[in-house]
Amino acid sequence: MKIAVIGGTGRIGSKIVETLAKDGHEALPHARSTGVDLLTREGLGAALKGADVVIDATQSPTADDASADFFQAAAASLLAEAQAAGVQHAVLLSIVGVDRVPDLGYYRAKVIQEELFKAGGVPFSIVRAGQFFEYIGDIMSWTAQGDTVRLPPTLLQPIAAADAARAVADIAVGAPLHGVRDIAGPDALPLDELGKLTLTARGDGRTIVTDPDAGPFAAASGNALLAADGAHIALTHYRDWLTI
Repeated sequence: MKIAVIGGTGRIGSKIVETLAKDGHEALPHARSTGVDLLTREGLGAALKGADVVIDATQSPTADDASADFFQAAAASLLAEAQAAGVQHAVLLSIVGVDRVPDLGYYRAKVIQEELFKAGGVPFSIVRAGQFFEYIGDIMSWTAQGDTVRLPPTLLQPIAAADAARAVADIAVGAPLHGVRDIAGPDALPLDELGKLTLTARGDGRTIVTDPDAGPFAAASGNALLAADGAHIALTHYRDWLTI
């Protein structure tokens, strides 16, 4: 199959391209760095020409409320060009629990993006992934100060990027879901505990301080960011991944 991966040069997008290529598909990465701009549509038509599937693995340049404008414009452009090119399956990479944390502007923006895919006229699949293992360090940096990292006890169900890429690739080459599927790792752990595991594995002497109000994930409560029933659960445990 010929598969266009928009955002295909990024951390997760590149792994999706690699996974599809290993499976024998013609997977092509597209991004602004390759001459494809979702907002201006520059290069987009050419990128989708002859494609059976398009995967949207893009991220907004900002994580604030302005991300809604980006996702709305980008999704509208992508879906219009995909429909014109005769693409048969549009796959959107989204986030587990995105519709259960209305106080997060980025999550509200992703919900808008999901709704556009549902109504976009192209057979679709929405894949909501847990936070990637590879992003835990980034999340910690948001609330790090000196020798202290403040993190809330918010429950997350993170997944290795390679496992997420495998799941997205499998869904992309299958029949459109016309719905949503969650993908996540096997362990649900509080974010502060994930921080402690990370620092210990890295020999980092900083201290994790549990703070229910620290960082954006403090806006989520209970099981909001855990995978829903029927989710695809990957096999890699975070503790094992840290030792690789």
